[in-house]
Amino acid sequence: MAMVFQSYALYPHMTAAENIATALKIRKMPEAEIKRRVNEAAHKLELTSLLNRKPGQMSGGQRQRVALARALVRDPEVFLLDEPLSNLDALLREQVRAQMKQLFKEQNKPVVYVTHDQTEAMTLSTKVAVLNQGMIQQLDPPSRIYSHPANEFVASFVGSPQMNLLTLKCEENTVFIGKYCFELPNTVSDRTQILLGIRPEDVCLANSEAEASIIGQAYLVEQLGKDNLVSLKIQDSAKTIRALLPSDRDWQDQTIPLTIQPSKIHWFDPETGDRLD
Repeated sequence: MAMVFQSYALYPHMTAAENIATALKIRKMPEAEIKRRVNEAAHKLELTSLLNRKPGQMSGGQRQRVALARALVRDPEVFLLDEPLSNLDALLREQVRAQMKQLFKEQNKPVVYVTHDQTEAMTLSTKVAVLNQGMIQQLDPPSRIYSHPANEFVASFVGSPQMNLLTLKCEENTVFIGKYCFELPNTVSDRTQILLGIRPEDVCLANSEAEASIIGQAYLVEQLGKDNLVSLKIQDSAKTIRALLPSDRDWQDQTIPLTIQPSKIHWFDPETGDRLD
Protein backbone atom coordinates (compact mmCIF):
# COMPACT_ATOMS: atom_id res chain seq x y z
CA MET A 1 0.00 0.00 0.00
CA ALA A 2 1.12 3.56 -0.70
CA MET A 3 -0.09 6.46 1.45
CA VAL A 4 -0.41 10.13 0.48
CA PHE A 5 -0.86 12.40 3.49
CA GLN A 6 -2.75 15.66 3.87
CA SER A 7 0.38 17.55 5.00
CA TYR A 8 2.76 16.38 2.21
CA ALA A 9 5.15 14.75 4.79
CA LEU A 10 8.25 15.44 2.65
CA TYR A 11 11.77 15.40 4.06
CA PRO A 12 12.82 19.09 4.02
CA HIS A 13 16.58 18.39 3.64
CA MET A 14 16.07 16.20 0.54
CA THR A 15 15.46 17.21 -3.07
CA ALA A 16 12.25 16.21 -4.84
CA ALA A 17 14.09 13.34 -6.56
CA GLU A 18 15.46 12.07 -3.24
CA ASN A 19 12.01 12.29 -1.61
CA ILE A 20 10.42 10.33 -4.44
CA ALA A 21 13.14 7.68 -4.31
CA THR A 22 13.08 7.14 -0.52
CA ALA A 23 10.98 3.94 -0.44
CA LEU A 24 12.89 2.47 -3.38
CA LYS A 25 16.25 3.02 -1.67
CA ILE A 26 14.91 1.34 1.48
CA ARG A 27 14.04 -1.66 -0.71
CA LYS A 28 17.65 -1.57 -2.00
CA MET A 29 16.58 -1.40 -5.63
CA PRO A 30 19.28 -0.96 -8.29
CA GLU A 31 20.18 2.68 -8.93
CA ALA A 32 19.24 2.42 -12.60
CA GLU A 33 15.74 1.15 -11.74
CA ILE A 34 15.30 3.87 -9.10
CA LYS A 35 16.28 6.56 -11.61
CA ARG A 36 13.92 5.12 -14.23
CA ARG A 37 10.95 5.05 -11.87
CA VAL A 38 11.63 8.53 -10.48
CA ASN A 39 11.91 10.06 -13.96
CA GLU A 40 8.77 8.25 -15.13
CA ALA A 41 6.71 9.47 -12.17
CA ALA A 42 8.12 13.00 -12.50
CA HIS A 43 7.16 13.09 -16.17
CA LYS A 44 3.58 11.98 -15.45
CA LEU A 45 3.14 14.67 -12.78
CA GLU A 46 5.08 17.44 -14.60
CA LEU A 47 7.87 17.52 -12.02
CA THR A 48 10.91 16.90 -14.27
CA SER A 49 12.20 20.47 -13.97
CA LEU A 50 11.77 20.45 -10.17
CA LEU A 51 13.65 17.25 -9.27
CA ASN A 52 16.67 19.11 -7.87
CA ARG A 53 14.62 21.48 -5.70
CA LYS A 54 13.98 21.00 -2.00
CA PRO A 55 10.42 21.29 -0.58
CA GLY A 56 11.07 24.82 0.72
CA GLN A 57 11.72 25.95 -2.86
CA MET A 58 8.39 24.60 -4.18
CA SER A 59 4.76 25.70 -4.02
CA GLY A 60 2.09 23.73 -2.16
CA GLY A 61 0.80 22.18 -5.39
CA GLN A 62 4.29 21.12 -6.43
CA ARG A 63 4.98 19.57 -3.03
CA GLN A 64 1.74 17.62 -3.16
CA ARG A 65 2.64 16.30 -6.60
CA VAL A 66 6.01 15.15 -5.21
CA ALA A 67 4.10 13.29 -2.48
CA LEU A 68 1.94 11.67 -5.17
CA ALA A 69 5.02 10.71 -7.18
CA ARG A 70 6.59 9.14 -4.08
CA ALA A 71 3.52 6.89 -3.79
CA LEU A 72 3.41 6.20 -7.53
CA VAL A 73 6.98 4.89 -7.86
CA ARG A 74 6.29 2.11 -5.34
CA ASP A 75 3.87 0.47 -7.80
CA PRO A 76 1.53 -0.50 -4.94
CA GLU A 77 -1.50 -2.78 -5.02
CA VAL A 78 -3.65 -0.01 -3.54
CA PHE A 79 -3.32 3.76 -3.01
CA LEU A 80 -4.53 5.41 0.23
CA LEU A 81 -5.05 9.19 0.07
CA ASP A 82 -6.01 11.25 3.12
CA GLU A 83 -7.42 14.63 2.01
CA PRO A 84 -4.36 15.27 -0.19
CA LEU A 85 -5.69 18.51 -1.70
CA SER A 86 -7.12 20.22 1.39
CA ASN A 87 -4.04 22.40 1.94
CA LEU A 88 -4.15 23.82 -1.60
CA ASP A 89 -5.96 26.92 -2.78
CA ALA A 90 -8.99 26.55 -5.05
CA LEU A 91 -7.17 26.98 -8.39
CA LEU A 92 -4.33 24.60 -7.50
CA ARG A 93 -6.83 22.09 -6.15
CA GLU A 94 -8.63 22.06 -9.49
CA GLN A 95 -5.40 21.60 -11.45
CA VAL A 96 -3.99 18.81 -9.27
CA ARG A 97 -7.41 17.09 -9.16
CA ALA A 98 -7.45 16.84 -12.95
CA GLN A 99 -3.92 15.39 -12.94
CA MET A 100 -4.87 12.88 -10.26
CA LYS A 101 -7.95 11.70 -12.17
CA GLN A 102 -5.86 11.00 -15.26
CA LEU A 103 -3.20 9.32 -13.10
CA PHE A 104 -5.74 7.03 -11.40
CA LYS A 105 -7.13 6.06 -14.80
CA GLU A 106 -3.69 5.14 -16.11
CA GLN A 107 -2.72 3.16 -13.01
CA ASN A 108 -5.91 1.07 -12.97
CA LYS A 109 -5.32 0.29 -9.27
CA PRO A 110 -7.77 0.60 -6.36
CA VAL A 111 -7.68 4.05 -4.74
CA VAL A 112 -9.22 4.75 -1.32
CA TYR A 113 -9.60 8.53 -1.15
CA VAL A 114 -10.83 10.34 1.98
CA THR A 115 -12.23 13.85 1.53
CA HIS A 116 -14.71 16.30 2.99
CA ASP A 117 -14.95 18.03 -0.39
CA GLN A 118 -17.95 16.66 -2.29
CA THR A 119 -16.59 17.99 -5.61
CA GLU A 120 -13.49 15.83 -5.20
CA ALA A 121 -15.61 12.83 -4.23
CA MET A 122 -17.95 13.21 -7.20
CA THR A 123 -15.31 13.97 -9.85
CA LEU A 124 -12.58 11.50 -8.86
CA SER A 125 -14.56 8.42 -7.86
CA THR A 126 -16.27 5.50 -9.52
CA LYS A 127 -18.02 4.73 -6.22
CA VAL A 128 -18.72 6.94 -3.20
CA ALA A 129 -19.23 5.93 0.42
CA VAL A 130 -20.98 8.75 2.30
CA LEU A 131 -20.29 8.47 6.04
CA ASN A 132 -21.94 10.18 9.00
CA GLN A 133 -20.66 9.61 12.53
CA GLY A 134 -18.76 6.54 11.40
CA MET A 135 -21.72 4.88 9.68
CA ILE A 136 -22.02 4.40 5.91
CA GLN A 137 -25.18 6.17 4.75
CA GLN A 138 -24.92 5.21 1.09
CA LEU A 139 -22.47 3.33 -1.14
CA ASP A 140 -23.13 3.98 -4.83
CA PRO A 141 -21.71 5.48 -8.03
CA PRO A 142 -21.57 9.31 -7.79
CA SER A 143 -24.40 9.76 -10.30
CA ARG A 144 -26.78 7.72 -8.15
CA ILE A 145 -25.64 9.41 -4.95
CA TYR A 146 -26.73 12.67 -6.56
CA SER A 147 -29.93 11.52 -8.27
CA HIS A 148 -31.21 9.07 -5.60
CA PRO A 149 -29.86 10.06 -2.17
CA ALA A 150 -30.65 7.30 0.34
CA ASN A 151 -31.68 9.65 3.14
CA GLU A 152 -31.97 13.26 4.27
CA PHE A 153 -28.30 13.45 5.32
CA VAL A 154 -26.98 12.39 1.90
CA ALA A 155 -29.48 14.66 0.15
CA SER A 156 -28.35 17.72 2.10
CA PHE A 157 -24.64 16.86 2.05
CA VAL A 158 -24.21 16.10 -1.67
CA GLY A 159 -24.96 18.90 -4.12
CA SER A 160 -24.05 22.56 -4.25
CA PRO A 161 -26.15 24.62 -3.76
CA GLN A 162 -27.71 22.42 -1.09
CA MET A 163 -31.05 20.68 -1.73
CA ASN A 164 -34.22 22.39 -0.51
CA LEU A 165 -35.84 20.28 2.24
CA LEU A 166 -39.39 21.19 3.33
CA THR A 167 -41.43 19.41 6.01
CA LEU A 168 -45.04 19.51 4.79
CA LYS A 169 -48.52 18.34 5.80
CA CYS A 170 -50.30 15.60 3.85
CA GLU A 171 -54.01 15.19 3.24
CA GLU A 172 -55.39 12.28 1.21
CA ASN A 173 -52.07 11.64 -0.56
CA THR A 174 -51.66 15.32 -1.42
CA VAL A 175 -48.93 17.62 -0.08
CA PHE A 176 -49.60 21.32 0.45
CA ILE A 177 -47.26 24.31 0.42
CA GLY A 178 -49.62 27.15 1.21
CA LYS A 179 -52.25 27.02 -1.55
CA TYR A 180 -50.03 24.91 -3.81
CA CYS A 181 -50.33 21.13 -3.83
CA PHE A 182 -48.33 18.16 -5.08
CA GLU A 183 -49.56 14.60 -5.43
CA LEU A 184 -47.64 11.90 -3.58
CA PRO A 185 -46.26 8.98 -5.64
CA ASN A 186 -48.10 5.66 -5.39
CA THR A 187 -45.29 4.17 -3.30
CA VAL A 188 -45.85 6.80 -0.58
CA SER A 189 -49.24 6.94 1.10
CA ASP A 190 -51.19 7.26 4.36
CA ARG A 191 -49.03 9.97 5.90
CA THR A 192 -49.81 13.12 7.84
CA GLN A 193 -46.36 14.66 7.25
CA ILE A 194 -43.60 14.22 4.70
CA LEU A 195 -40.22 15.74 3.87
CA LEU A 196 -40.02 17.08 0.32
CA GLY A 197 -36.61 17.57 -1.31
CA ILE A 198 -35.96 19.55 -4.48
CA ARG A 199 -32.61 20.78 -5.78
CA PRO A 200 -32.30 24.52 -6.60
CA GLU A 201 -31.44 23.69 -10.23
CA ASP A 202 -34.76 21.81 -10.52
CA VAL A 203 -36.79 24.85 -9.42
CA CYS A 204 -37.37 26.52 -12.79
CA LEU A 205 -38.82 29.78 -14.02
CA ALA A 206 -42.46 29.43 -15.18
CA ASN A 207 -43.80 31.23 -18.23
CA SER A 208 -46.65 32.76 -16.23
CA GLU A 209 -48.35 32.65 -12.84
CA ALA A 210 -51.06 30.45 -14.35
CA GLU A 211 -48.44 27.79 -15.21
CA ALA A 212 -46.56 28.12 -11.92
CA SER A 213 -46.21 25.34 -9.34
CA ILE A 214 -45.47 27.98 -6.71
CA ILE A 215 -44.98 31.74 -6.58
CA GLY A 216 -42.16 33.22 -4.53
CA GLN A 217 -41.00 36.64 -3.35
CA ALA A 218 -37.23 37.03 -3.79
CA TYR A 219 -35.52 38.36 -0.68
CA LEU A 220 -31.88 37.35 -1.26
CA VAL A 221 -29.85 37.02 -4.48
CA GLU A 222 -26.39 35.43 -4.56
CA GLN A 223 -24.44 35.89 -7.78
CA LEU A 224 -22.66 32.73 -8.99
CA GLY A 225 -21.63 33.90 -12.46
CA LYS A 226 -23.75 32.10 -15.05
CA ASP A 227 -26.64 31.74 -12.57
CA ASN A 228 -28.00 33.50 -9.53
CA LEU A 229 -28.99 31.60 -6.41
CA VAL A 230 -32.28 33.23 -5.41
CA SER A 231 -33.89 32.70 -2.00
CA LEU A 232 -37.67 33.18 -2.02
CA LYS A 233 -40.55 33.27 0.44
CA ILE A 234 -43.32 31.07 -0.93
CA GLN A 235 -46.60 32.92 -1.37
CA ASP A 236 -49.32 31.97 1.19
CA SER A 237 -46.80 29.92 3.17
CA ALA A 238 -44.17 30.36 5.89
CA LYS A 239 -41.77 28.19 3.86
CA THR A 240 -38.77 29.40 1.85
CA ILE A 241 -37.09 27.87 -1.18
CA ARG A 242 -33.96 28.52 -3.23
CA ALA A 243 -33.77 28.43 -7.02
CA LEU A 244 -30.96 28.71 -9.58
CA LEU A 245 -32.12 31.34 -12.06
CA PRO A 246 -30.40 33.06 -15.03
CA SER A 247 -28.15 35.96 -14.10
CA ASP A 248 -29.36 38.21 -16.93
CA ARG A 249 -32.14 39.72 -14.78
CA ASP A 250 -32.40 41.56 -11.48
CA TRP A 251 -34.40 39.21 -9.24
CA GLN A 252 -34.16 41.16 -5.99
CA ASP A 253 -37.61 41.79 -4.41
CA GLN A 254 -39.36 40.40 -7.51
CA THR A 255 -42.45 38.17 -7.44
CA ILE A 256 -41.37 35.11 -9.40
CA PRO A 257 -43.54 32.27 -10.80
CA LEU A 258 -41.74 28.94 -10.47
CA THR A 259 -42.38 25.43 -11.68
CA ILE A 260 -41.32 22.12 -10.13
CA GLN A 261 -41.45 18.86 -12.07
CA PRO A 262 -42.91 16.07 -9.91
CA SER A 263 -40.28 13.65 -11.28
CA LYS A 264 -37.54 15.84 -9.75
CA ILE A 265 -38.99 15.72 -6.22
CA HIS A 266 -37.37 13.52 -3.58
CA TRP A 267 -39.54 12.18 -0.73
CA PHE A 268 -38.17 11.40 2.75
CA ASP A 269 -39.59 10.26 6.09
CA PRO A 270 -39.46 13.36 8.37
CA GLU A 271 -38.78 11.21 11.44
CA THR A 272 -36.11 8.78 10.20
CA GLY A 273 -34.83 10.78 7.22
CA ASP A 274 -34.98 7.67 5.01
CA ARG A 275 -35.92 7.89 1.35
CA LEU A 276 -39.52 6.85 0.70
CA ASP A 277 -39.92 6.57 -3.08
